[in-house]
Amino acid sequence: MEFKRINADITVSPQITADDIADIKAAGYRSIICNRPDGEGADQPAFEEIHAAAEAAGLQAAYLPVVGGKVSDDDADAFDTLMRTLPGPVFAYCRTGTRSATLWSLSQAKSKSPAEILEATKAAGYDMAGVVRRIVNGGKTPTDEGDAKFDIVIVGGGAAGISVASSLQSRRAGLSIAILDPADVHYYQPGWTMVGGGVFEASTTARTMGSLIPKGVHWIKSAVAAFEPQNNAVILDGCRVVKYDRLIVCPGLKLNWGAVDGLVETLGKNGVTSNYRYDLAPYTWELVKGLKEGRALFTQPPMPIKCAGAPQKALYLSGDHWFREGVLKNIDIQFMNAGGVLFGVKDYVPALESYIQKYSADLNFFHNLVAVDGPAKKATFKVAKPGAEPTEVTVEFDMMHVCPPQTAPDFIRVSPLADAAGWVDVDQSTLRHKTYDNIWSLGDVMNAPNAKTAAAARIQAPIVAENVVADINGGAPRAVYNGYGSCPLTVERGKIVLAEFGYGGTLLPSFPTWMIDGTKPTRAAWLLKEQILPPIYWKAMLRGKEWMARPETVSAG
Repeated sequence: MEFKRINADITVSPQITADDIADIKAAGYRSIICNRPDGEGADQPAFEEIHAAAEAAGLQAAYLPVVGGKVSDDDADAFDTLMRTLPGPVFAYCRTGTRSATLWSLSQAKSKSPAEILEATKAAGYDMAGVVRRIVNGGKTPTDEGDAKFDIVIVGGGAAGISVASSLQSRRAGLSIAILDPADVHYYQPGWTMVGGGVFEASTTARTMGSLIPKGVHWIKSAVAAFEPQNNAVILDGCRVVKYDRLIVCPGLKLNWGAVDGLVETLGKNGVTSNYRYDLAPYTWELVKGLKEGRALFTQPPMPIKCAGAPQKALYLSGDHWFREGVLKNIDIQFMNAGGVLFGVKDYVPALESYIQKYSADLNFFHNLVAVDGPAKKATFKVAKPGAEPTEVTVEFDMMHVCPPQTAPDFIRVSPLADAAGWVDVDQSTLRHKTYDNIWSLGDVMNAPNAKTAAAARIQAPIVAENVVADINGGAPRAVYNGYGSCPLTVERGKIVLAEFGYGGTLLPSFPTWMIDGTKPTRAAWLLKEQILPPIYWKAMLRGKEWMARPETVSAG
């Protein structure tokens, strides 16, 4: 935690945790303002966790997330109101502190000179030069000229963003490329299931972002606030403007923990865990090892979610451990699925059902988690079976693995790039935006009807790179995406059902059946997941080496 004091009334900071509250109080602060929307990062504690800790310490806490695509005049006015009504001094935080510093700067524009504001924020370590024009122009950010300009701007430095940057470099030398991402750490998220199953250590799934950005690609360490596609402009936190000739959008999705009442307060304790968060996956394994009897719930929310098999992967690996330890007969496993099927591609269901039977797990379809009472160890589900009136049921548990509801990030959902459901609106074959022909999207954030998996991004990155370069050369899109996605279903320690499929549930196996029959559990698929895919991810996919991923191209004529 960093105390970045602006003046006697306000200090700002990057993201804090509940453990920091005691230090904040000891430093004399009486109020906390959170300016970061929940769910921006996989390792981010939600505001309710901070609020509960602050309240316990006798501090006031207010939630003013910067949403709506940008830091608006209303946001600044609301921040000013909080500054005047909350007991001071105030401690404000966001992802890096920049949004909080910006909100303070804009809220003070009527009472302080730009020079005074700039001096105070600079002393705290924040350069507000990029918002001077907004401070003096009533919060309006002109986009007629940008603070930076690139041939290609990529929003997001996850699996999709870094891979597509590398694939672009391998196809066309000399492009000026920028990746926009505020994160310090890059995560290999497919490994978190294995962490929760006691196979991987969490630390092996994380590397510094700076070590992975391709050489020659500019890394702008800032979050995106808004898009102005009509001006070929991206507005960043701090209201800086980045201009582009072509834009690639791949920031991932938002884990909406707050959509389940009481979930945020109990995550990481009371037997409630999730492999969808880096810091919680080790807790999953701790719970699994410690449970000798009782009820274990595994939840799955409505689609779409990333890696739709992950909720049941946690079930299988847990059940396998209890089976091996000889305690399975004492454990009641319940799979609570908001959907109506075990898996969306029917060819894989028989193998999965055999493991559901092996672990004596009960399948509860159309059960959507809506509330959790952690201390009481009770979970409430909305049951909406077809043709029946919705009801609610409350189930007691000793351990619960939660898959959170998921949406597109807030700045995407409110942008001109989104469809009615909030996802980036692309042509499902070329991954080009349906409205803006110099914009492409890939990864979890776009609306093609494919599975949201890292394996899908691995195939999509070369396709987008191929089509962007074709566009630069004045040609039509040359590569076509068939909807490929892969879900290695870890049905037991040492065996995997390797589901590989495309649009419409078409099976798209990468290997001949004599090597890996994806409809059956195999040791070979486990070795692929455990030993081969991680180095392929770090050393091939992120570096533009398109092992089994080079796109098939079609004639431009």
